[in-house]
Amino acid sequence: MIVFDKITKSFGEKILFDNACVSINKFEKCALVGSNGSGKTTLFRLITNNEVLDSGNISIPKNYSFGYLDQHIKFSQETILKEALQALPIDERDNEYKAEKILFGLGFSKEDMQASPHKFSGGYQLRLHLCKVLLKEPSCLLLDEPTNYLDIVSINWFIRFLKAWRGECIIISHDRGFLDSVSTHTLGVHRNKIFKVAGGTANLFNLILQEEELYEKTRINLEKKKAHLETFITRFSAKASKASQAQSKKKALEKLPDLEKLLDLRSLHFAFNEAPVFRRQMLKAQNLNFSYNPLDPSKTLIENLSINVEKNDRIAIIGKNGYGKSTILKLLSLELNPISGTVEIAENSKMGYFGQTNINRLNPDVTIEEEISLVNPKLNKGQVLSICGLMMFSKDDNQKKISVLSGGEKSRVLLGKIIARPCNLLLLDEPTNHLDMESIEALLDALESFEGAIIIVTHSELILRGLELNKLIICNKGEQTIFLGSYDDFLEKMGWPDEEVRGQEEKKQINPKELKKIRAEIIQAKSNELGSLKKEILAIENTIDSLEKQLKEDNQKLIEALEKKDGGKIALISKAISQNHLKIEDLFEKFSKLSQEYEDRKKYYDEKLE
Repeated sequence: MIVFDKITKSFGEKILFDNACVSINKFEKCALVGSNGSGKTTLFRLITNNEVLDSGNISIPKNYSFGYLDQHIKFSQETILKEALQALPIDERDNEYKAEKILFGLGFSKEDMQASPHKFSGGYQLRLHLCKVLLKEPSCLLLDEPTNYLDIVSINWFIRFLKAWRGECIIISHDRGFLDSVSTHTLGVHRNKIFKVAGGTANLFNLILQEEELYEKTRINLEKKKAHLETFITRFSAKASKASQAQSKKKALEKLPDLEKLLDLRSLHFAFNEAPVFRRQMLKAQNLNFSYNPLDPSKTLIENLSINVEKNDRIAIIGKNGYGKSTILKLLSLELNPISGTVEIAENSKMGYFGQTNINRLNPDVTIEEEISLVNPKLNKGQVLSICGLMMFSKDDNQKKISVLSGGEKSRVLLGKIIARPCNLLLLDEPTNHLDMESIEALLDALESFEGAIIIVTHSELILRGLELNKLIICNKGEQTIFLGSYDDFLEKMGWPDEEVRGQEEKKQINPKELKKIRAEIIQAKSNELGSLKKEILAIENTIDSLEKQLKEDNQKLIEALEKKDGGKIALISKAISQNHLKIEDLFEKFSKLSQEYEDRKKYYDEKLE
């Protein structure tokens, strides 16, 4: 068990954690969510002693180890396989099968095993780093945005891997679908505290919403009570007959706590600036061929690709990394010229293009306000500032230079540039990669309400399902296929070619003794957790039974007091009945929540055992 006991951490005037408390128990896989800058990565750095607490304590069991996936990567070996084997204990470094199993799952090929790590892209280097973290088999995995450079097939493999993981893990990710498919619990950093719930992210957001609503109701009632007391004190302080009462009220007022109004937390909320669509067909690509090495026909990346893009089309380009997804988007946006074939864009099509390379092309020497204003000279200063505000850049923030911005802030600048001028055709390349969860939800809302056509490259199944796609461009090695239908239609009718094979291979590799041990541990964890919940539920049931019995007796006493017209007893018994009714209502609410949690956890363990 890892226990965070009243931890406090700040950087200058910015407070991240203020007496925050939470614990992580055995076998728990916890999603860690919160807005950008809320302190998620700092929490990892505190756990691994790369940052020091201002106060409080983090208790970690003896001989407990962490595997931390961060962005700092160093390689010392000449091949991928040798580098991976460095993560194993010295006496196990000849166990190539163990390393290859994970490397293949993360998208490396047999040929890649003998290649130099330094020849691979940053995304594949991060995968190698992830492989080394997994091979160390730590007690707890700390994963910071592990899916950012994984394609859909590798993400699905990683989900299966984490579900079978026997230790604990804490995962930071903007991909809500990935988190919900893996996590048993969700941690949320919110207003300098850490919340925890069983289940997915929706449960956490509902809890926070309830907490904030209750806080605001309490604050309003408290303000009303204070106003009433202040009016009494002001009115009667000077009157001798009421002076003692006024003094008593003053003391009562001083004892009341001060609850400050919660500050509205900034979040992204916007709509794209839509241009009218006059024609059904907006873009037509015919027989596109492309290679980054035109002199070598075997290196052809895009071959004979043809597609029509019509008004209201929702098209996703999906497939493994390195198979041409971003290249297709660049060809359709005319950023790249094909070796052969044509791309025709209708006269009234107004394109908005979000590309990963476009983020790198932002001018580092200008301010946010200047970068957005350069897109559309027709915009006045007020309109530019309004767009800055929509992108969560305040009056002070919009004067920041592009060079000092984080990846998420640069992504928001690029979105701001797209909405600075009307468009009816959106081309988006992994637009969610650096956005936090709330910003992704806002982007999805904006895309759902956009009436033009959308072509998007994404690995997020949340986006793939949320956009109601009607066409897919499936990128496999050496070929691209057009599929008419939604992402779920594709999974049902075609699916990923190597998913089934890989699943069968993993089943073959299970050691029966290991399986028996894992099963015993799951059964023990299930018994402990469900037993504890059942005990709480039973205690509430017994308390409700006692209170209902007391209510029955009090109702009989009330009837007798009414018959005798005993005013004092009537008032006393009525008050007791009212209080018991409130207690029973509160207990029934707790009973309902605990019963639901019991069913959810039972389902989780049953699925794990299956």
